[in-house]
Amino acid sequence: MNDFAFKIGTVNGTGSASANALIMQAIFRMGIPVSGKNVFPSNIQGLPTWYEIRVNGKGYTARAAHFDLVVALNPATYARDVAEIRPAGFLLYDSSWPLDAALAREDVSLLGIPFGRLCGEAFEGDRERQLMRNIAYAGALVAFLAIDMGVVEGMIREQFGRKPALLDSNFKALRLGYDFAKASFPCPLPFHLERMDATADYIIIDGNTAAALGCLFAGATVGAWYPITPATSLMEAFKGLCERYRVDKATGRKRFCILQAEDELAAAGMVVGAGWTGARAFTPTAGPGISLMQEFIGLAYYTEIPAVFFDVQRVGPSTGMPTRTQQGDLFSLAYASHGDTKHIVLFPANPEECFAFAVRAFDLAERFQTPVFVASDLDIGMNDWMCRRLHWDDSYRPDRGKVLGAEELERITRFSRYMGENGDAIAARTLPGVDARGSYFTRGSGHDVHAGYTEDAAAYSEVLARLARKLNQAAEAVPEPVIDRRGAGSSTGIITIGGCDAAVREAVDHLRSDGMDIDYMRIRGFPFGPDVVRFLGEHDRLFVVEQNRDAQLRSMLAIETGKPRDEMTPVLDYGGVPLSAEPIVEAVKGGLRTADSGLRIGQTQSALPGGHPRNPQSLTR
Repeated sequence: MNDFAFKIGTVNGTGSASANALIMQAIFRMGIPVSGKNVFPSNIQGLPTWYEIRVNGKGYTARAAHFDLVVALNPATYARDVAEIRPAGFLLYDSSWPLDAALAREDVSLLGIPFGRLCGEAFEGDRERQLMRNIAYAGALVAFLAIDMGVVEGMIREQFGRKPALLDSNFKALRLGYDFAKASFPCPLPFHLERMDATADYIIIDGNTAAALGCLFAGATVGAWYPITPATSLMEAFKGLCERYRVDKATGRKRFCILQAEDELAAAGMVVGAGWTGARAFTPTAGPGISLMQEFIGLAYYTEIPAVFFDVQRVGPSTGMPTRTQQGDLFSLAYASHGDTKHIVLFPANPEECFAFAVRAFDLAERFQTPVFVASDLDIGMNDWMCRRLHWDDSYRPDRGKVLGAEELERITRFSRYMGENGDAIAARTLPGVDARGSYFTRGSGHDVHAGYTEDAAAYSEVLARLARKLNQAAEAVPEPVIDRRGAGSSTGIITIGGCDAAVREAVDHLRSDGMDIDYMRIRGFPFGPDVVRFLGEHDRLFVVEQNRDAQLRSMLAIETGKPRDEMTPVLDYGGVPLSAEPIVEAVKGGLRTADSGLRIGQTQSALPGGHPRNPQSLTR
């Protein structure tokens, strides 16, 4: 009861997204914790797409590793769909066409409903029949899973109440699937839903929308970007919010500026220019965009101009898999640009933190006068998440950092742009047009504390050394790690970042229920603060869980803290799908059973001796 997972396999471009969202949100409105993962292709139309829904009364929201029910509506993926069903599970398919006998499994029950034939007889036109087929399978799921029909019908009324023809068609298709299921099969299935009251203070939202809302509340007024998956929807959401809330009602004047640049390099330049003038400016992008932005990122770091970059990570290298998720940009963000650079990076784990960390990013960028990165990923950014209702403190005031106004400049004999004071290594800045005494000229070439051009070794080193001290100070200002200790004396710890959190938390619960004393730390900011260093020193066995091939987080921990890499066991998954708890449990148990650091369970896409790859969800290395 309220503990199962199912997936829906369709073809991209057939309009199934609305039906899938309808089912997930209906479950949420029944008060039951639920999560949805959209696994879709990077082309526009024609390739397989899946929507995975996990129901869990305890609140676990990580991706399920196996499925109790698969709705298979794409014959091209039937074999894969059937293989992912648990023993004693169910396959719901369109019986308008025969199912290949080779796909039958003795331990899987078949639920054949002729959706195509039913909709062909009930509706006219190919497009309407295709769209209503989606609502028909939603109706069948209502019957099989005991979804509250009243909730579903209410949601359809909300969406189509002003369009009677569409409303009637959706109700008709919903009943086609529902009535056929009820008349032909025992309903509900052995696993199904029962109302709860566990979602009262929660919402369903994606990370990109939450981040855009955070930018609005933080006071951002300038956004520049070049469209890229999976970050485009962040700027689209921000644009919609600005058109609603940043337009003067009396005059109609827009109090925001959104620019679609010719490429990511130009977008970064626009953000840096806007930051120099005093605007709060940002750009959303992904790994390929970060690669193109490197030169302007270095310019902002060296000339000390605030700017915020949202990196919604996807699979690389190169174009990679644009619609799959990964955490492969950690090195790119922490040390972006050439030469000695280091940057502040924030790691949200869910949409709630995307909202909060967006605000935090602008404050940190202006306080430390430097680029700040928010490292999200496709899973967080584009998928539906159940998270706590967002809250806002109306007493919030932006941290603009050290900005000299006209009165302060009157008391200064000579303004030196890059001369740090008060021991915090942060130099005061001025904004253009405030007072001529605060004007200065600099560029990306070598400069001294007065912003004057120089190639003098001592003058250059003085500025660069202060930049390093400034970033070291940021370690105390980034969000502190979330640490969950089992109790005094635990010698084993698990470390992760970002979107891995849901899977790791679930894995930790399973490990603890098996009697293992496991401590857990989720890092939320870079540079690493003293709590991170302390956690590393307190544990003899450490497992670092991350979604990339090269254990980038583990390497950064070793570089920045001095903790030997070999004392941290990597648990890696980089196949592009959201992480599940089971491979983590397997990896930690296997790692604790053996002292052989050359064989680790859970590192996906690796090869065993002899070069034979294993299942990409449970590989060893």
